[in-house]
Amino acid sequence: MTIFIGGAWPYANGSLHLGHIAALLPGDILARYYRQKGEKVLYVSGSDCNGTPISIRANQENTTIKAIADRYHDEFQQVFNKLGFSYDLYTRTDASHHHKSVQKIFLTLLENRYLYKKKIEQAYCEQDQQFLPDRFVEGICPNCGARARGDQCDSCSKILDPLELIDKRCKICGTAPIIKETEHFYFSFSKFEEKLKAYTANAEQEKLWRENAINLTKRYLAEGLPDRAVTRDLPNGVEVPVEGFEGKKIYVWIEAVAGYLTASMEWSKLNRENLSDWWNENTISYYIHGKDNIPFHTVIWPAILLGIKYSALPTHILSNEYLTLEKRKLSTSQNWAVWMPELLQKYDPDSIRYFLTVNAPENRDTDFSWREFIYSHNGELLGAFGNFVNRTLKFIEKSFEGEIPQAKTDEDIYRKTKDLYDEVGALVEVGHFKRALETFF
Repeated sequence: MTIFIGGAWPYANGSLHLGHIAALLPGDILARYYRQKGEKVLYVSGSDCNGTPISIRANQENTTIKAIADRYHDEFQQVFNKLGFSYDLYTRTDASHHHKSVQKIFLTLLENRYLYKKKIEQAYCEQDQQFLPDRFVEGICPNCGARARGDQCDSCSKILDPLELIDKRCKICGTAPIIKETEHFYFSFSKFEEKLKAYTANAEQEKLWRENAINLTKRYLAEGLPDRAVTRDLPNGVEVPVEGFEGKKIYVWIEAVAGYLTASMEWSKLNRENLSDWWNENTISYYIHGKDNIPFHTVIWPAILLGIKYSALPTHILSNEYLTLEKRKLSTSQNWAVWMPELLQKYDPDSIRYFLTVNAPENRDTDFSWREFIYSHNGELLGAFGNFVNRTLKFIEKSFEGEIPQAKTDEDIYRKTKDLYDEVGALVEVGHFKRALETFF
């Protein structure tokens, strides 16, 4: 059996917080589980170093995009290493291998006639003298009325076009942008609508995706899939490999999800493996992310894979709900978060991993509170599990002078233990880590 596990790619524009780790930890649990079972496992991810958030941070700090990307990529690697994440390859989207592979994917889509040119109107800031990437445009969501950015509303999860926003503002300077004509490549999403409906229906029937992923994807498909721009006037990213489009970049939402495949290509090359042995119609794949990334993994990425004629579509979608902090939504702008570099200086990685698993936001938002975190460690890990292990070792030491006697195991205990392995394993394989841990306890 071949298992592919793709962890979402964190943006290299700020430190990782507990919410990020709560969403990504299931990937490492799966990788460790399947490796112990003796299966072939490929587990990849990386830092998202292209697109708007990093250039915003670079502008704010009056430094270069590369300096910001390097700082946070290095920090991410340190955090994942300390937490024991066992990636086979953790790479970055500004690596030359990624750029070359994404350009190849783009040209394949073009060759297969899923891309076409179109003149469009785009937000342009006269003060900053540049076309504005979608995330540089902020305003009011036309669907729910909440504050939103130009690519997606975090409140209602609707994918947006920046021109749809009410009271548009440039994120850099705060002025209202004008609308100006430019030319871009568009992706024929509409051609994949029926295939994606059948694909989603099968995932629902087989119970392979989390409920939030099923519901949100069905909503997108019911609304109809409009064709979307796949190139943008961006300050950094993968160059469009087509004459006449010099200076334009491949849009981050198509380029970043392609990282799962480009990282696998790079790993195969480094390890002298055949990619087709890992990416084929029999591959079982898990995609691990937060619920704000659902459409990118259930609609956009499968459409790209169909467009380049890859048969290894995502099988399992594990999209966590949000982790709140002391009953409040995590907010990086308000500095309301528990930052991982600081947390790892004070607490053991296994305590953190245990708490985020037993309190995982698998089907609903869950809360992190310091009181519960400390109780969880002292009451459950130390008080229950630690006490159980300690009593067992003390019993062996006291009654058998530290030597475990060789004797026939009670058949009832043997059967119950074996059944427990099967039960816990079945829960892990469908992504119910919280129930698996509770069952084991």
